[in-house]
Amino acid sequence: MTETAPELHSVAESRPIRTFHPRRGRMSLRHADAHDALWPHYGLTVLDGDRTRLDLPELFGRDAPTVLEIGFGMGDATAEMAAADPARNYLAIEVHTPGIGNLLALVGELNLTNVRVALGDAMQLVHRLAPDSLDAVHVFFPDPWPKARHHKRRLIQPANVALLRDRLHPGGVLHCATDWPEYAQAMAETLTADPALRRLPDTPHARPETKFERRGTAAGRPISDLRFTKI
Repeated sequence: MTETAPELHSVAESRPIRTFHPRRGRMSLRHADAHDALWPHYGLTVLDGDRTRLDLPELFGRDAPTVLEIGFGMGDATAEMAAADPARNYLAIEVHTPGIGNLLALVGELNLTNVRVALGDAMQLVHRLAPDSLDAVHVFFPDPWPKARHHKRRLIQPANVALLRDRLHPGGVLHCATDWPEYAQAMAETLTADPALRRLPDTPHARPETKFERRGTAAGRPISDLRFTKI
């Protein structure tokens, strides 16, 4: 369970395409201690090419609605949501090792039994989930890849959206957020074009504020939330 994280790629491409900046860093003592103590029970390493079906009730030790959180950063918002929503499971995936350590520390400090922390490629993980197995998917402030030549690296692409939607049960929600207006427009167009998704009305305060959101607001960028439900 300690393999290095594989490259994240678009399901539409035959070659791996990074949709994130690798952001490995040194863990603090607090993070390292939490990782050592909690990873064996709460951690999951996602291996490149592994298509073994992931049994969510077995992973969490209970059968409950599950939220997939893609790219949780330092995990503060994830921990806050999970603490306020104990009836649902939260499967959170990231490649930023200090963030993984921080979320594990929060899991321990808050005694969160409904969180599992995954290291690796988010779309590889999605491939391992059964259709209709998720209650929600959160994609909050993914890398915007602002240069036109890098747009193919964005996570919200038609093929990826189709796979995420397939893993949602009918009525499940795909919730995306970004502070880049151009990416927000591209997200909206891609999500609206999916025939099995329907846009939901905007709901203020539907999630905690994230670190990346605060940075975007401080820089004067507008925050866009896009919530779509599977028909």
